[in-house]
Amino acid sequence: MQNDNDNHTDGRKVLSPAALRALQEAEERRKAAQPAERAPEFGGRGGEDPARYGDWEINGRAIDF
Repeated sequence: MQNDNDNHTDGRKVLSPAALRALQEAEERRKAAQPAERAPEFGGRGGEDPARYGDWEINGRAIDF
């Protein structure tokens, strides 16, 4: 069977040189980015950040407000 598209044999698309360059630059930026350091919490309840899933969590219950 003749396959007449520009994809690789395993189904991946063939990327242009500009696209490959952009992907490489993005990867370099990700590697160079420093993770943001969180400010310390004073008087907090301890443990994990209660809003880590977008909701407040208290004793295992998610509370939206």
